[in-house]
Amino acid sequence: AVAMFTGKANCPYYAKAELLADYLQTNLPNFRVHKITQHPDEWEQWLHDIRETNGWEHSQSPIIWRELLDRGGKGQLLGGLNDFLEYAQQYYGITSMLLSEEMLDVAEENLQAHLEIVKEDEEIKSLVKPMQIWITSASVEICYHLIPLLANGEVFGMTTEISIHLLDTDQFKEILHSIVMEAEDMAFPLLRSISEHTKIDQAFIDADIIIVLDDVFLNLEVQSLENCIREVSEICQLYAPLIEKNAKNEVKVISSGKTFANLKALMLRTYGPSIRPENIIAIATSWESAAKAMLARKLNMNTAGVKDVIVWGNITGSNYIDLSHTKLYGYNCAIWGPTNFQHPLLHMIYDSEWIHSEFLSAQSTLSSRVSRCTGMLPAHAVATVLQYWYHGSPSEEIISVGVLSEGHFCIPEGIVFSMPVRFQNGNWEVVTEVEINETTQKVLERLSHELVQEKLVALKEISEMHPYEAE
Repeated sequence: AVAMFTGKANCPYYAKAELLADYLQTNLPNFRVHKITQHPDEWEQWLHDIRETNGWEHSQSPIIWRELLDRGGKGQLLGGLNDFLEYAQQYYGITSMLLSEEMLDVAEENLQAHLEIVKEDEEIKSLVKPMQIWITSASVEICYHLIPLLANGEVFGMTTEISIHLLDTDQFKEILHSIVMEAEDMAFPLLRSISEHTKIDQAFIDADIIIVLDDVFLNLEVQSLENCIREVSEICQLYAPLIEKNAKNEVKVISSGKTFANLKALMLRTYGPSIRPENIIAIATSWESAAKAMLARKLNMNTAGVKDVIVWGNITGSNYIDLSHTKLYGYNCAIWGPTNFQHPLLHMIYDSEWIHSEFLSAQSTLSSRVSRCTGMLPAHAVATVLQYWYHGSPSEEIISVGVLSEGHFCIPEGIVFSMPVRFQNGNWEVVTEVEINETTQKVLERLSHELVQEKLVALKEISEMHPYEAE
């Protein structure tokens, strides 16, 4: 058995019981002591909790019980100081002769030692800098679903603490406040802090990661495409200089949302030229996931076994789902192999007409499904890409991400285009070995043209708003 001692750090009775317990442990081979010193301000709550848990009746410091390690269940309550003195006298013939004045001196020493330990723990904790994550337009539903994914330890690892900063306008202050309170109540062990921000000049301070969720109202019957692009430019014109000024040099910026994901990434780069271009990406994983799910339903298999679906082009606009490199793992057919054995998708779907008609025509349905998913799916997409960015994507697996083109696959330079990449060692690289057939190349040319035109409209808006800067 182990004797458990807990009391207020400044309690003289706890000091007397502690010294007697130390004497017994030193002189008796089978007597073991475990001491838990409590700060005076925390004692009452701690005592209440342990009484509730064990069903004990005890109201003073110290409280002493035996942990019956060989029996399990709750411990055996011994009581307070007098009960322990009686126990020591009865079983071991030993008592304490500590005087009242000495008890007070030891109690004072206990309190100072406890305060020093607490201070040391706080100093050590302060040296561990949490990862600073900023989320813009944080009142949207994506953010609500994203916070638990970031805070549960699976994205950055179980040893990385994070601080989350929610940024939005004053009109959404109540929503932000509700999100903060709910996240605090969930008591994530790795969530150092979560806070709300409505003052734009304080945005992105010390940011390691910025997740841009801002969207514009896209209804071309109500306003022109040019006006929508102007709104995107204005948002990025506001954010980019603040990112350059306040964020860390290696800040990673993720563009997500339902509209203009590629353009937001491009405009943040345009207005923030000192931000590393490889650290600004747009998320296409929602499209990948939805397409994989559709294929898995067709093949009656687990979605996790569908790999290497490539999303080309404008993530939240005109894009192309390329299945020519898609592989199936664990597919139930006549040919079986080891765990890493794969089947090319196009060899397994014998109904080629389904690929060229139903699936491709269903991309409009797929687009509708993705655009309607305002919560779990896009939040999971952001969390998945962040996990890959920090810990690497699965070996040999292709991930689609909107990145600044450098001329790969004959895509014009200077536009943000969704293409296949791999993440490794905190960076990503384009999977240049992917072969492009003639049909796909023509599609990429068309998609590139649309993004180039979108960029030209955005630059025109910049020149009209800032003619001298354009010159």
